[in-house]
Amino acid sequence: MTAITNDPQPLTEQEQTWVDQFMDETTLFLGPDPEIMRSHSIAGRSVYEDACIAKGVDRATVERVRKRVAGALDEGYEMCEAQGAAPGAKWGDLTTAIYTAAGDVSYLSCHGVIAFSAILHHPIRYIMKYWKDEPTVGVHPGDGFIHNDARFGNVHNTDQSMIMPVMRDGEIIAWVAATIHEGENGACEPGGMPSGSETAFDDGLRMSPFKIVEKGHLRRDLLTFLQHSVRDPKLQLADLKVKIGSVNRIMERVDALIDEVGVEAFVAALRVTIEDVDAEVRRRISELPDGTVSFNQFMDSTLKENILIKLACKIHIEGDKMTVDLRGTGPEILNRAINSPLCSVKSMFMQAILAFWWPDLPRCTSAMSCIEIISDEGTWADASYDAPMGQSLQASFRGFSAFQSLYGKMQFSTPNKYSNVVANWFNQINTFLWGGITQHGDTVGNLCADLNGMPGGAKPFKDGEDSVSPLFCAMADTAEQEVMEEEVPFMQLVSKRLVRDNMGFGKFTGGMGYEMIVASEGTPHWGFMTVTSGAKFSSIYGMFGGYGCGTYPLATVKGVNVYDAIREDPSKFDLSMEKVMNEQPFDGGKYATHHMGLQFDVAKDGELYMIAQGAGGGYGDPLERDPEAVLKDIELNRITAKVARDIFAVAYDEATLRLDADATAELRTQARRDRLGRGRPYQEFVDSWVTEEPPADLLYYGSWGDDTDDLTATIFEIDGPRRVKAPIGELPIIMIPDRRELKIAELEAQVARLEAKHGETVHRLA
Repeated sequence: MTAITNDPQPLTEQEQTWVDQFMDETTLFLGPDPEIMRSHSIAGRSVYEDACIAKGVDRATVERVRKRVAGALDEGYEMCEAQGAAPGAKWGDLTTAIYTAAGDVSYLSCHGVIAFSAILHHPIRYIMKYWKDEPTVGVHPGDGFIHNDARFGNVHNTDQSMIMPVMRDGEIIAWVAATIHEGENGACEPGGMPSGSETAFDDGLRMSPFKIVEKGHLRRDLLTFLQHSVRDPKLQLADLKVKIGSVNRIMERVDALIDEVGVEAFVAALRVTIEDVDAEVRRRISELPDGTVSFNQFMDSTLKENILIKLACKIHIEGDKMTVDLRGTGPEILNRAINSPLCSVKSMFMQAILAFWWPDLPRCTSAMSCIEIISDEGTWADASYDAPMGQSLQASFRGFSAFQSLYGKMQFSTPNKYSNVVANWFNQINTFLWGGITQHGDTVGNLCADLNGMPGGAKPFKDGEDSVSPLFCAMADTAEQEVMEEEVPFMQLVSKRLVRDNMGFGKFTGGMGYEMIVASEGTPHWGFMTVTSGAKFSSIYGMFGGYGCGTYPLATVKGVNVYDAIREDPSKFDLSMEKVMNEQPFDGGKYATHHMGLQFDVAKDGELYMIAQGAGGGYGDPLERDPEAVLKDIELNRITAKVARDIFAVAYDEATLRLDADATAELRTQARRDRLGRGRPYQEFVDSWVTEEPPADLLYYGSWGDDTDDLTATIFEIDGPRRVKAPIGELPIIMIPDRRELKIAELEAQVARLEAKHGETVHRLA
């Protein structure tokens, strides 16, 4: 009798080869590699790197390589900025970087968006794993790979990267890359950041890393495909060539440097740089006080309807180990654009670390390599493959704010500080996206660079800067509207005017934001979008007693051509959102306010769209602000008399702006008495304030209270919405009904009630 066993027999070497070949040839398709995508740690030393370092590291040579590489990267950056066609290129939303052979960022350009380069180790490792030895692809000198899909490692899909290998003797010794925020990418709405996206297929181009340049030659077949996939084919070609030219120039500088110092010294310098930063980060973490700090942020809309969805963040320090815990963050919403892949959120963590925590460090990925990050896949900050991600910045920017704020708390008591404590930088994309047919007959889609004027947070000794720069790029510009008007058929009737009372109040105030009023004219088809949250729930907070920013709606005036009205009466050109909405100067116009998630809206000539930047967070108690600084703000019309009195408790002569010191002292003493009168013992406050669950009518998503294991979510069923509470793995798929369907159902119910009432009336009369 033959014995039967369940133990599998090991395959022979030939059998294993057949199995591997079969699996390779029958793979349906290659998706993002989870092992690559969930890791942000630097790779271990390669055998070659180890050999190069073992021969001795001359620190003077390492510093020489760093400086020469930094100069080459800045030159490449300036080429992109000077030659780029996209608004993002012209105004600095780009970056260049050099990587080790394994894909670790060794150095970034001194200018530009840190996050763009800090995330590219993912596609480089993908290329090395899947394409390097693939016979139909391969990696050769002069090859260039393009990619934009956030699921394979990008901040969001509107950014496009050009990645090229540095090779010697047939081996890859480094990589060079350039990334530009291109804007238009063929998404369901123009401009590349669709708030209307409801599936991953609505997000536009989703380029996994593929070879667009082969041995120095641009692939015209693939270029043609890309140009037919977007609304602006000229832009796609122009900036593709710009990125190729920039990377080639950097490669020329790198080649010359290698000729000077030798391959081994160059490779050793790249590797030593990332290892130096890794060791220094561990040392700096050990200086921070042990313990746990937490920060919760909330988004107030899906950009289509009002909700409240949570981003939870805790940082735990123990010795030289830092753990970041994102559990408790709300679940992904599978038919809304706000979801973000974890890699995008991590890239904004890196942005905060290298720009706000430790800006003195060399800009490389090892600044976060040793930090452990815990996250539940399937949340809106760690979204799954099938989730739409057109507005992934909504979660990513909140991740930045969490990191920026938490470090201020962690370093407060440390004797060695490597940067100033800064209250929250404004973190929203307050600008207009646009698209349609220009006055030149071209079909386009992109955005205004005004989002680059984000206001800065206050410091412990100084007010925040007004509309200074975006949180993601300290050196970016906000663009000149006159340049835009040559290319697109709309004007900014108000551009970059600071909004009164728009600041985070505090002992030191947050920077102020500006307002924008736009109207198109002279085009057969044009429209605007906004992709911002924070119209009902502030997106940033103050620090140590300071206030966060206000909330900001979108306002519109429809059904009237303001250009005609201004031509008839030029005095009506004196515009501001406050004046237009309060005085309603245009007869026959329909005045309305909306939350800030506007899907692509076709505009008629002269219809007004109005938005405002938010403000940076304030620092410290407003009652401690220097009264003379308050009067200066009054004099400059930065604040109203009401704010001076009610927020800062300052008394003065309104005719002469002369401070009444005695009355101010009394106002502030009374304000403190009033605070004490409103105050309650902590436990009494908790007993009256804390509830078992969110309000019944609130569409809430995320943990509630300290329990991060169970998430609360509102789901929609045939008989209406229902609230559920469960671990992320047990929650049903979260989808929100179409607003139009809900409105139709509401109107149908209303018609049914009226018909029933009419039927009863007819019956009684009969």
